[in-house]
Amino acid sequence: MGDLNLVTVVVILANVLVSIKGFNDFSFFEKYKFNTGAIRRGEQIRVFSSGFLHVNTPHLVFNMLTLYFFASIVVTFLGSVNFLIIYLGSLVLGNLLSFYFHKDEYHYSAVGASGAVSGILYSAILLQPDMSLYMFFIPIPIPAYIFGIGYLLYSIYGMRSRRDNIGHDAHFGGAIGGYVITLCMIPTLLTTNTLMVVLLAIPIIVLFILNKTGKI
Repeated sequence: MGDLNLVTVVVILANVLVSIKGFNDFSFFEKYKFNTGAIRRGEQIRVFSSGFLHVNTPHLVFNMLTLYFFASIVVTFLGSVNFLIIYLGSLVLGNLLSFYFHKDEYHYSAVGASGAVSGILYSAILLQPDMSLYMFFIPIPIPAYIFGIGYLLYSIYGMRSRRDNIGHDAHFGGAIGGYVITLCMIPTLLTTNTLMVVLLAIPIIVLFILNKTGKI
């Protein structure tokens, strides 16, 4: 994990340049951020452009650092073009899920690459399920799939409670994007990593049930 390749550099550079422009140009930020009302008026570009804007430097650094750690796995297994497909597909799917849950909240706004980065993270977990993650506050390695399942379950909790300003639905949608697109690219994972595929599907099924029963 953590090797820089050209496609990763390009994606990180795009995020940095667009975010810095947004930091210093309020009208630019407002024009391209995710906003339900604006999207419903026909400004669909925001579904894409908002994924390259960030609220502040720590927000940008955290997302790009996470991308740096996991991008190389996806590029190594699938190549640069498929990496971009997963990244951009997860970005859009994350924001579409966010739009679905906030379609009647005309003032709802959000920015960030978290959906796209979540998609790359989940793709990496599917491709290399035996890897472990080290968290700053936990001194022992955590199996990546445990982190993945916990992350999605926490996202569901955040979507239900709405006690913070984090776009949990975009994170969740991006993770689903990375999961589904990767399986479409390598359907043999369904047989070679069946247990991992099933385990990572559990939070997705939970979200579907909660939505159908009106609990989220």
